[in-house]
Amino acid sequence: MLRSLANVPNAITLVRTVVAVCLAAAAITTASTALLVAAYLSYWVGDTLDGLAARVLRQETRGGAVFDILADRACTSVCAAGLLTVRPDMAVPITVFLIQFMVVDNLLSLAFLRWPLLSPNYFDQVSPRIHRWNWSPPAKAVNTGALVVLVAVSPGPIVPTVLALAVTGVKLVSLLAVLRLPDPRAPGPA
Repeated sequence: MLRSLANVPNAITLVRTVVAVCLAAAAITTASTALLVAAYLSYWVGDTLDGLAARVLRQETRGGAVFDILADRACTSVCAAGLLTVRPDMAVPITVFLIQFMVVDNLLSLAFLRWPLLSPNYFDQVSPRIHRWNWSPPAKAVNTGALVVLVAVSPGPIVPTVLALAVTGVKLVSLLAVLRLPDPRAPGPA
């Protein structure tokens, strides 16, 4: 497993995580919106680049996918704390989002390990509908980016909270649907 982590995409994941977390930590201590924007950009651009590098260089691994999922949680948690520092009035939508992303989406994202898939990006081979709701480019953008933008520009917490609850609902329905899928390792009928 550790050997599969020594490649270019995982180096990008490591660098983007360290940079994003450090920038977000600095944003927290200074309540700097500029540092927070830089943290989110480092996270999002790096997350796009590591996946692109993995596919282009043919260095996709299951271990790398798990590393990426965990790194996303590290970046998101510290960036969300920074967002809460600059927008304390948004505690409710940020809390709903964090519970959804850190617990429900984490379980859902790691569910690909039940099948012989390289990452959640290939979940369309198991369920096109669940893939479309969770890992298609629009779904990925709505999952985190839309909420961050709404929290940044909304005058109050109502609209971001509605979005956070809607995304949580989609994630819960998706997780329940994944749990109902037949286990591919179960023995067939005798």
